[in-house]
Amino acid sequence: MLTHAPKRRYLARFDAKRVPHMFADVLVIGAGIAGVRAALEIDPRLRVIVVSKDRIELSNSAWAQGGIAGVLDPEDAISNHADDTMVAGAGMCDKAVVDAVVEAAPDLIRELMEYGAQFDKVDGRIALTREGGHSHRRIAHALGDATGKEVMRALIDSVRGEAMGREPSTLDIWEETFTIDLLTHDDTCRGAIVWNPDHGKTFIWAKQAILCTGGAGRLYRETTNPDIATADGHAIAFRAGAELRDMEMMQFHPTVLYIAGSSRHLISEAVRGEGAYLVDATGDRFMEDYDERLELAPRDIVSRAITKQMNKTRQPCVYLDLRHLPPTLVNERFPHIKQVCREFGLDLPQDLIPVRPGAHYMIGGVTIDSDGRTTLPGLWAAGEVTSSGLHGANRLASNSLLEGLFHGR
Repeated sequence: MLTHAPKRRYLARFDAKRVPHMFADVLVIGAGIAGVRAALEIDPRLRVIVVSKDRIELSNSAWAQGGIAGVLDPEDAISNHADDTMVAGAGMCDKAVVDAVVEAAPDLIRELMEYGAQFDKVDGRIALTREGGHSHRRIAHALGDATGKEVMRALIDSVRGEAMGREPSTLDIWEETFTIDLLTHDDTCRGAIVWNPDHGKTFIWAKQAILCTGGAGRLYRETTNPDIATADGHAIAFRAGAELRDMEMMQFHPTVLYIAGSSRHLISEAVRGEGAYLVDATGDRFMEDYDERLELAPRDIVSRAITKQMNKTRQPCVYLDLRHLPPTLVNERFPHIKQVCREFGLDLPQDLIPVRPGAHYMIGGVTIDSDGRTTLPGLWAAGEVTSSGLHGANRLASNSLLEGLFHGR
């Protein structure tokens, strides 16, 4: 557990008399699912500034493929979702947090629909799939395999509409704005110093700040994360004196498209949820040697199994085999993944797809309580930048967007 700020308090030098000053009631740092959902919940009478490191559409949340987990099937139960989360977390989850989040999940999914998100449906009902570690089909998805893109479209449209609809406008969105550090005084967060190409360094003084800066995958060579996921939020919180915990816990996704020399692309867990096999270079379906749940074991187990099999066969990857699945199912469920594979000369329904593990989700982070409070007064946090107790030692598939929505709200 990290609790002591380093001797060098601020990352960059500044002269407070030469830097512009802005004032807000609430500063939201980060514009992924947690940050945007938080902004939508804030009292419209308050002055709010949302800061996004890149364009608001380019958050890690928008890259999410699989979906959002929630009990929407009458044959499923909240207790099942909670049990699956606890098992995947290897005994390190906070049960009270798990119970609260999974109980809220169905309402959070329905709320997204009210914001305009269009989930895939079958016979008029939300279509549900299954992923690793889940005992039932409970993953709601959109655009086949581009759930994050659709969910973020709906939320971004809503927050932009909120910003335009306020008279006078009390909600501003600052895109392409890098947060250099949190501002503190008397051991309390007072806002942040940011940099924008249009006006350089700027002080944003805020009565409350909400940290929603996402993950850290780009610290690793093999990762599914976009370029912006570089642990900025973890670093600024640490320098400001907030407590961080479980920073050794990075989840590796088992199936990242492996093309030597190219960028990495996630192959959704839902591919295995629909029945794809994992085979090694010899054609052996090896997961039965490691876990009775086969390809649908939790991510940490499948990632370790793949790594061991790669070492055993002395090969740089293993393969996803979808050849036994109906091509129409594959094409309809995974249009984005099919297009990515096609760019590398691979036919998703017919070819073996080379995959290997890659850094995917930062489980450790800024310690928060059940309401999202950090240990630094004036600073709140939500989403992947946090350690909330939901994930334990390993996140259950499709609980990430869920967590961002829950603590963001």
